[in-house]
Amino acid sequence: MSEQSNTAIVKRIYEAFGRGDIEAILINLADDVEWVVSGRQDGIPYAGTYHSRNGARDFFSLLGESISYDQFEPRRFVAEADHVAVFGYYHGNVKTNGQAVETNWAMEWTLKDDKVTSFTVYDDTAAVAAAFAMATPTST
Repeated sequence: MSEQSNTAIVKRIYEAFGRGDIEAILINLADDVEWVVSGRQDGIPYAGTYHSRNGARDFFSLLGESISYDQFEPRRFVAEADHVAVFGYYHGNVKTNGQAVETNWAMEWTLKDDKVTSFTVYDDTAAVAAAFAMATPTST
C-alpha cells in the first residue's frame, strides 16, 4: 500500500482512540497483530506484548483501567514503505493514585494489505512507572 494510505489508516486509529472507539481501532488490525508496550518489568500494568486482536483488546482494557488521559496528541507522522512512525505527547492521571503522568512518545506501526501487523510504543517508562509507584494520597 502507499505511504499516504498507511498514514491515513494510522490517523483514523488515533481519531478512534480520541473518541474512545476501541472497536474501530481493532477492525484496522490484522488477525495476528503483535502489540508491544514496554515497561511491564517497571510496574506499568498495561505494558507487555500482546498477540492478536483479542490481545490488543486486552491491552486497551488494561489501559482504560489504569490511566485517564486529558491530553493525547499525535504531532508528527513519518511514513516509509509499510511503516509509519508517529511522534507525540500525552498527559493524564493514574487512576489508582491520581498521580499525573506525561511523556513525549514515538509509536511505530507496520501495515500490510491495509491492516496493522505490528505496533510498538516508545515512551519514558521510568516516568510512567514512577507515577504508578507513588502512594495513594491520604486525606488528613
